[in-house]
Amino acid sequence: MSKDELSARLAGPAAEIGAAEWKTCANPAGVAEPHPFTRYEFYAALEESGSAVPRTGWQALHLVVERGGRLQGLMPLYAKNHSQGEYVFDHAWAEALDRIGGRYYPKLQASVPFTPVTGRRLLVAAGADEAATRTALLAAGAAATEQLDCSSLHITFPTETEWQAAGEMDFLLRTDRQFHWENRGYNSFDEFLGELSSSRRKNLRKERASLREAGIAFDWLTGRDITEAHWDLFFRFYMDTGGRKWGRPYLTREFFSRLGQGMAEQVLLVMARKGGKTIAGALNLFGEGVLYGRNWGCTEYVPFLHFETCYYQAIDFAIARGLAKVEAGAQGEHKLLRGYRPVTTYSAHYIRHGGLRRAVADYLTAERVAIAADIEDMAAAGPFRKGPPRED
Repeated sequence: MSKDELSARLAGPAAEIGAAEWKTCANPAGVAEPHPFTRYEFYAALEESGSAVPRTGWQALHLVVERGGRLQGLMPLYAKNHSQGEYVFDHAWAEALDRIGGRYYPKLQASVPFTPVTGRRLLVAAGADEAATRTALLAAGAAATEQLDCSSLHITFPTETEWQAAGEMDFLLRTDRQFHWENRGYNSFDEFLGELSSSRRKNLRKERASLREAGIAFDWLTGRDITEAHWDLFFRFYMDTGGRKWGRPYLTREFFSRLGQGMAEQVLLVMARKGGKTIAGALNLFGEGVLYGRNWGCTEYVPFLHFETCYYQAIDFAIARGLAKVEAGAQGEHKLLRGYRPVTTYSAHYIRHGGLRRAVADYLTAERVAIAADIEDMAAAGPFRKGPPRED
């Protein structure tokens, strides 16, 4: 092979690639607050804390493309023996292949473990040929399913541009929806409320007032303000909620310490206090002008505490910091009534088995139409006012 040709290989965990090399692809422009979920520190925290490791069903096989021994591109990649922690559901596909005598697992997953956040999945180094590198990553990912005898490759929550590029490489294309809040230059939460209908505006104010009357106060912690004691508290909240929702929470206590050590400057912990006792917390990360809500938990039930801690405090922080958006995680139509707008999310899928591929392709064609109609209906029925600005 000529030294000028692109070559691909499976490199293993993030540590085998190294922070400096990873950064050349994940943050080639040297932005002060890059996308938090493409950073080396985030992947390393997941893998080195025992959260995303073979024992939990996540074997890191990060795919790199090189030219003359120099890194040109990177696809974060895992071999998996289950479909947990992905937020793009393919359990029915696995069951269908099993019924006809096939084997769905292991499969390959190009994603950020446990993180339903849109971002680049085909990371290209500064100065590299972006289109050629992206094509090489997609082709090598598909070839890896043959090499490793995996049923499929799933690229979840890529950018729309990457999704379209995958479609040009004959990946099957899927859409879904989330709810994001948009900062339209608001100077305060009340200014944002002014864009809602009268009934929704009153309901949100009542929810916030009820928490003040209950004596709930909030702290925002970022950077060096976050201590191990705070992580101890938050992990307790996370385990309580995770245990009830999933049965087995994904993230270890060590993960949160590593997150704090490696990228606390992009972490926001919202902690709720009642009578001097911290009773709830929400973990957010921010970068590239967006606040990403991730995990939350509480040890005491208070009406509307979840909405305030996860959604309204996030909006307040975004307004204060001049951030453009809040992405509050997967699912949750209740977010729509609280000023979060429906948006499209994307995934791309390469399936080796011809029969399953044809069946899934037919299903996804109908699903994309349904998702688009659903988003349009939700946007029209949202809580925002119709007509001229209010006078009060």
